Amino acid sequence: MLGSLILLWMIFILLFFLFRNQRPKNFPPGPPLIPFFGSLPYLDLVNPLNDLRTLSERYGKIYSIYFGSHKAVVLNGMQAIKEGLVTHSAENSGRPTGFMINDITEGKGVILNYGPVWKMHRRFALMTLRNFGMGKHSMEARILRETSYLTSYLEKNAGKIDPQILFQKATSNIICSILYGTRYDYEDKFLELIVCCITRNNKIFNSCWAMIYDSLPLLRFLPLPCLKAYENYKILKEATAAQVSQHKKSWVQGKPRDIVDCYLDEIEKRKDDGFSFNESQQLIFLLDLHMAGTDTTASTLLTTFLYLMTHPDVQERCQKEIDEVLGEKEQTSFEDRLMMPYTQAMIHEAQRVANTLPLSIFHAATEDTRLMGYDIPKGTLIIPNLTSVLSEETQWKFPHDFNPSNFLNDEGEFVKPEAFIPFSAGPRLCPGEGLARMELFLILVTLLRRFEFIWPKDAGVPDYTLTFGATQTPKPFRMDVRLRAN
Repeated sequence: MLGSLILLWMIFILLFFLFRNQRPKNFPPGPPLIPFFGSLPYLDLVNPLNDLRTLSERYGKIYSIYFGSHKAVVLNGMQAIKEGLVTHSAENSGRPTGFMINDITEGKGVILNYGPVWKMHRRFALMTLRNFGMGKHSMEARILRETSYLTSYLEKNAGKIDPQILFQKATSNIICSILYGTRYDYEDKFLELIVCCITRNNKIFNSCWAMIYDSLPLLRFLPLPCLKAYENYKILKEATAAQVSQHKKSWVQGKPRDIVDCYLDEIEKRKDDGFSFNESQQLIFLLDLHMAGTDTTASTLLTTFLYLMTHPDVQERCQKEIDEVLGEKEQTSFEDRLMMPYTQAMIHEAQRVANTLPLSIFHAATEDTRLMGYDIPKGTLIIPNLTSVLSEETQWKFPHDFNPSNFLNDEGEFVKPEAFIPFSAGPRLCPGEGLARMELFLILVTLLRRFEFIWPKDAGVPDYTLTFGATQTPKPFRMDVRLRAN
C-alpha cells in the first residue's frame, strides 16, 4: 500500500513538472525540456557560454531555456539585445525572483531590486556619484591618489608580481573613498576581508552549484557548497554595518562627507515613509556599489595587462603615444584621452575581450510583451548574452582577436561601435560606467608611462581562457614589472 502511494506521488510530481514545463503558445523555440531539470542537461554548468552559442546557431537569435521550472529567453546578437533592453526596456527592466542571489540580498539595493524603491535608489546613486565627482576633476584626484599608491607598490616590488588581489584592492579603495571617505592600506584587515568575500561570492553566484540551487528548489535543504555565499555575504554586511555605525558618531546632518552620510541624510529626510530609505536598505545599497565598483574594473585590468604583456607591439605603441601627449606633464588627466586615440582603442578592446559580465545581470519581463515576433509572458527571465554581441562577426573587424583596430577608423581616429556594450544597455545600464571608464584610463596610462610589463620567461604559453562567474576573470598569472628607462 505504501509503495503504491509513493509511486502515485512520484507520477503526480512527474506529470506536474511535465505540464508546468510546457512552452507557452508562440514562445521562442529551444531544446526539449526534461522534467525537473528543464534545460540543465544541455548546459555545461561550469561554463555554459559555448552551449548557449550552439543553441543560438540551432534555434536563432532568440530562444528559450528553462532553469527547472523557470522560463527564460536568451537574447543573442545586437539586434535582439537592442530590441529587448532598449526598444522594450519598459517591459523588460524587472529582476527575477526566487534565485539564490535574490535571497541573499533580500530583494533590496540597486542591482537586483525593481519597482519604485529601485528607481529611487538608482536616482539617488547617480546623483550622489555625480556629487562626489563622477566625470569631474575631483573624481580624477581620487583615482590618481590611489594610483600613486599602486605605483609605489609596484616600484618597491618590481619583478614578478601576482596582480590578482592587488588590482582588486586598488579598485576597492577607490570606491571606498566615495562610500566611506577613507582609503585603506593594502594590508588592512577590512580591505582584505571585503576583497576576499567579494571574490568568493562572484565565483559562487554563477557556479554549477548555484545553477542547481536556482533550478531545483527541492534540493535547497541539502548542504550545497554554494550556501557558503550566505556566510560570505553576512560577513560583508557586518563589516559594512560597522562602517555605518562608526560614521553615525560624527555624522552632521546636511554636511555629507561621503555616500554613507548622504544616505543617512536621506533616511532622515524620508523618515515618515520608512520603507524606501532605511538602515536595512542602506547596507545592501552600499554593498551593491562596493561589489560592482571592485570586481568588474579589477578583472578588466587583469585582462588588459595579460594582453599587453603578450602583445608587446601594442604596449609599445601605447607608451609612445602616452609619452608624446604627456611630455613633461607631471600626471595625466581624463581629458588627455581625446589626444590618445590608439590608447583609447586599446582600453576599449581590452574591455571587449575581457567580456567581464558575459550574461549581464538577468532581467525579467514585468508584463506580457513581444520580442522578435514571439510572445513573452510576464515573469519570464530575460538573459542578454553580451558575449554574442562583443564577438558578433557582423559588428567587428576582428571579432575573435585582440586588436585595437576594432575601435579605429581608416584615419586612425577612435570610434566606438554600437555593439560595444560591456556595461549592458537601457535603463539597467551600469550606473558606475563613468567611474569605470575614468579608472581604466587613468590607471592604465599612469602605469604604462612608468613601467614595462613583460610576460615571464618561465610562465609558459599564455592562456587567455576566462574563468566563468558573475564576473569573468583571466586564469591566475604573474607579470614581470620593470621600470621604464627615462
